[in-house]
Amino acid sequence: MKLDILAIGAHPDDVEMSCGATLAKEIAAGKKVGILDLTRGELGTRGNAELRKHEAEEAAKILGVIVRENLGLADGFFENNRAAQIAIIKVLRKYRPEVVFCNAVEDRHIDHGKGSKLVSDSCFLSGLRKIDTEIDGNAQEAWRPKHVYHYIQWRDLEPDFVVDVTGYMDQKLAAVFAYKSQFYDENSEEPETPISSKNATDSLRYRNRNLGRLIGSEYGEGFTVERYAAVNSIFDLI
Repeated sequence: MKLDILAIGAHPDDVEMSCGATLAKEIAAGKKVGILDLTRGELGTRGNAELRKHEAEEAAKILGVIVRENLGLADGFFENNRAAQIAIIKVLRKYRPEVVFCNAVEDRHIDHGKGSKLVSDSCFLSGLRKIDTEIDGNAQEAWRPKHVYHYIQWRDLEPDFVVDVTGYMDQKLAAVFAYKSQFYDENSEEPETPISSKNATDSLRYRNRNLGRLIGSEYGEGFTVERYAAVNSIFDLI
């Protein structure tokens, strides 16, 4: 199965919170999209790994992605090393995505910056033919995604481009709030975390609304790039 887009996050819910509306829009346009979670989010203050697994499955259904996998790396302690790179390379060569979305280049949570660099390095290495990998006993061919884009998370990083996601925010929020263990619930007795406050919950809409304002639309999601984004014509720009 070949994917158009593979969205990768350090934790279940990273992708939905940061680029869920962009994925929903591309899926509606007929693109094949998958999600890869690096960890199970087992160190999260609220919920547990098994609960988040079920929440991730529900979120994937809401977005309409056709595949979701979890590498099971150690939450909080995974490293950008050969073993982790090979694990990601196998997934990249399996699904051969044209575009990869991954974590913010820097952020409040240490896993986000680590995950960003790990995925970026793995995307490069995946294109090297002399790195041998196999799946189900079959040798894999080298594959390098054409584009690696980093979504924006907790910190308000300056985007290199913004996607107009007007019309897809409700679907995004439905996917985000499938993670019931993680977000605001006035009746919850769980400890409060940075993302479980009502302010954080509200920010999911107003931050995307502000990015939309900056590009002249209702909602937007921002990304940073590793190399210059090219256009065929100046009229490609909205």
